[in-house]
Amino acid sequence: MDSVSSGSSLQLLAKLLHGAEEEDDDDEEHVPRCSVSTMTPGSIGPVERETTGAYQVKSENRKTIWNPEEAPEGSEFDDTWDTREQPEYQILFKQCVGTEDVFFGMSRKDPSTACCEDMVIKIKLPETKYSDITLDIQDKVLDLRTPKKKLLLHLPYQVDSKNGKARFLPEEETLEVTLRLSRMFDFINFI
Repeated sequence: MDSVSSGSSLQLLAKLLHGAEEEDDDDEEHVPRCSVSTMTPGSIGPVERETTGAYQVKSENRKTIWNPEEAPEGSEFDDTWDTREQPEYQILFKQCVGTEDVFFGMSRKDPSTACCEDMVIKIKLPETKYSDITLDIQDKVLDLRTPKKKLLLHLPYQVDSKNGKARFLPEEETLEVTLRLSRMFDFINFI
């Protein structure tokens, strides 16, 4: 059995493997190479040609840089140049339970967050007045701004941004935001 040791043997083998589809290419490719040093693993196979075409834009609008689906939700609120510090906050979950849930376990509720109806976010805002607080709630983002603090919080669950409650407790210097969780199939879980 012959061994494949010379450059011309490798080129003939590549031509045999790729068939007659490359016979229409220019004659420069069919010149046998004698030097083994010019043969590399990239020499085997079809010759790649550089394309001079422009970058293919996926979207129909060529002025857009990316699709809205590619940007993470809430990234429009990110502001890296804002030097205000982030306040301390705590995320709690709240359930509506009755005696049949607590003592008898008659409903399908358990202590996990999957069975909670509300999300409570407590934000410590020392030396802040109620009138200085700006609060914006989206489906998955809470954006709070005061003259000294800034909080951009990506929420763990989707919430009903239209129906929420916020109250400021001046003696504790805490803003308490209660948001109703908006999950699929809640009508099945919480009948």
